[in-house]
Parts: sequence; C-alpha cells; structure tokens
Amino acid sequence: MSEFKVKFRGVRGSYPVANKDFLEYGGNTSCVEVNVGGHLIILDAGTGLIELGNELMAKYIESGSTITERTPVKATILLSHIHQDHIIGIPFFKPMHLASTKLHLFGGVAQDEKLETELSKLLFTKTFPLDLGDIAAELKIQDLNETNYIILRHGEDPIVTRVYDFYSSEYREDDVVISCYKSFAHPQSGVYVYKISYKGKSLVYASDKESYAGGDKKLIKFARNCNLLIHDSQYTTEDYLSLYTPKQGFGHSTYEMALDAKKQINAEKLVFFHFDPSYDDEKLNELNSSFGKEDSIMAKEGLEIDIL
Repeated sequence: MSEFKVKFRGVRGSYPVANKDFLEYGGNTSCVEVNVGGHLIILDAGTGLIELGNELMAKYIESGSTITERTPVKATILLSHIHQDHIIGIPFFKPMHLASTKLHLFGGVAQDEKLETELSKLLFTKTFPLDLGDIAAELKIQDLNETNYIILRHGEDPIVTRVYDFYSSEYREDDVVISCYKSFAHPQSGVYVYKISYKGKSLVYASDKESYAGGDKKLIKFARNCNLLIHDSQYTTEDYLSLYTPKQGFGHSTYEMALDAKKQINAEKLVFFHFDPSYDDEKLNELNSSFGKEDSIMAKEGLEIDIL
C-alpha cells in the first residue's frame, strides 16, 4: 500500500491540560501516528496515544465477529526519550491488553541502562495495577543507537541492522526505513531524533531538542531536504530568555529556532510541535499569526498531512 500519512494525536509538552481554553490545539502530550507503506508507526507515547488506542480497538472489534476472524493490531512505537510526557500513554493503550496484538517498541536510555527495565519501573511496577510481564500483547522492547537502521518489510518483524550492513544489503522498493541519532540537547540522557523514509520521501521527528548558535549541524545533516520536519517549539523567545525564569538548558526550542532549522535543512514543510502547557488557544493563535505560513504550520490534535 503506497501511503505516507501523518496524524497528530498529542502536541503538548511537559504535562497534559484539560481546559476549555485548550480545545482548538488539544491538551494531550506527544504522540504522532504515521501510516506508511502498510505499516503503523507511532512516534512517542504520551497521552495522545490513548485515543489512538481506543480507535484501534474499535477497528479490531469491527474487523470480525470472533477473535480468530479479527485483524490483529500491529505497530512499531518509537520513543524519543522516557520523560513522562512521552511514555505515560503506554499502560492505557488498550490494544496492549489483547493477546493478538503485536508491538515492537524502540528507544534508548543511558548507556548502563536497559529500556525495558526503565519502562517497567516508571510505568508498571509501582504505578500501575499490572507489571510489564503481565501485559497480554506480544511486546518486544529493544534498545537503539545511532548506528542502527530499522527496516519494515511486509510479512516480517522489524529488521534491525547496522548502518554498514544496511548499505551492503539488498534494499527493496517497498521497504520503510527508520534511522535515528541521539541529540544531547535535552537533559538528562539526551533524546532520539527519528527519520522515516519511504519511496523517496522522508519525515523527521525532532521533539524535545534545543538548538545551538548557528543551528544544530548534526540535525541539519541528518534531516537534509526532508519533506516534513516536526520540530520542538515549546517556548517563545521571550520565555526562553526570561530574566526571572529563563528556559535555556531545558532542552527545548523557540519558534525562531525551528524556522532556522527548516531553512538550513531545506525542509519542504515544518510543523511547530510540543507546545508549552501554559500556552492556551489564544496564545497559540497569536504565535500562529506571527510564525505560521503555508509551509510552516502549527500542530493540532487531528491534523493530518499526506507526504506521498
């Protein structure tokens, strides 16, 4: 299936907000649904993941009258990092509690840690009625590093290969290829930036990263000429440089930083993402008036973009 569609499920940073003044852009934390080449990829698992799970559960039930007739949920989840606003939706993702569901979850933590162990401690053992080992779904959790590529191929589990082996192997036209690199511009253990490539088109997801003077050269090289850049835009410059509560070093960018990244990357389209939870609809509409253009738009829950 030749498709490359993106749907925003949660666009907030730090913590979710539930308030009448946050309805236009939404109050859920980071989660982006990508349907590409017949595969479901989920970028981050904040509270936006919950409603996606509800919809997948409904489709699963509608797909057949019995368990054996129904189409199982299959997904690849990519975590940028394990701060709570990016993982809190995982225990409440309903398909995870179906034995037929098949999930592959990738990410990275500190060098001497394991992603599975850290997720178990943060989300399950002492904060949820179930342990990670009690989850009904077939769940495979794997640590990544920037020497890895993930290949999604029809009828196969995700193939994780090293960069050298990828370039020396046979590449198929219908493969979906995921690459990543670790940015240390987010405390405390850095953050993964992901690129999803399919049929000559590419999406780059760069949430929770601060920029540098002159631009982030590693990001610029990694994302060069991408079709869609989803870039952290948590703060206004005024808040970032506040005399009383400066945000420098918090690991987040301003709107100007995101625009500069788009320009240096030569990205076709930019989506401002990961809004500060104190920015209500009125504030974001003001920012949209200042920075929004046809090729630089604000993320909203439910926003859909077709890349292919």
